[in-house]
Amino acid sequence: MYDLREIQLFSNLSDKHIAEIKERAVIRHFGKEGIVFYEGDRGEYLYVVIEGTVKLYKTSPKGTQIQINRFEAPAVVGEYACFERMPFPATCEFVTDGKMALIPYDYVYKNLSNSDFSLEIIKSLTSKVMVLSALIHKETIFSSEAKVAKMLLENSEIFSKLKYNEVASILNLTPETLSRIFNKMKKEGLIEMNKNHEIKVIDPEALEHVIESNKIKTCNNCIATFKKQMGME
Repeated sequence: MYDLREIQLFSNLSDKHIAEIKERAVIRHFGKEGIVFYEGDRGEYLYVVIEGTVKLYKTSPKGTQIQINRFEAPAVVGEYACFERMPFPATCEFVTDGKMALIPYDYVYKNLSNSDFSLEIIKSLTSKVMVLSALIHKETIFSSEAKVAKMLLENSEIFSKLKYNEVASILNLTPETLSRIFNKMKKEGLIEMNKNHEIKVIDPEALEHVIESNKIKTCNNCIATFKKQMGME
């Protein structure tokens, strides 16, 4: 049985309110790639991921997915549409098998008089605004090469946990572009990749340079050569 108090949003509600919400929540099971809601659907529930992982994405006019974020259980999605009674601004899809608790808006609204609950809603919405701000910055400022370099420095283990096409989707790149960038980074001596496609960062300073300059130099191993010439190695 899931525990709503594991989610910060509900952690300060009384036992009575928790029991009331759980009694009226609708539990739905989803398979991998199951759609919870589509961009443009009307929001009538607050959605709580109680098992599995979901991704939120927008779809460009050309049909390309622009991934916004991923959430692992337990997590809340769809707050904005729920409280503003607006259409969902993105599509929610399970990337694993999972379960979702759908909490009717009216029973959530009844708890808004609880100051702790309202504060947690504000915190949750603020965190989503920060995620969108970071996404806009990443998509408008960083080149494809810089996005890959940033992820290698901040979350390199994701490349061994997920398939390349999944990582490419998170970075909003095509798998072919991601492969091309990896090959260029290997050629420059920035990373190593074994036969199982596991990646090891060799030169984090050079990756920082890629982020700062927004590109990878095209000469063969020129970063390592430059460092050697300067007596840095």
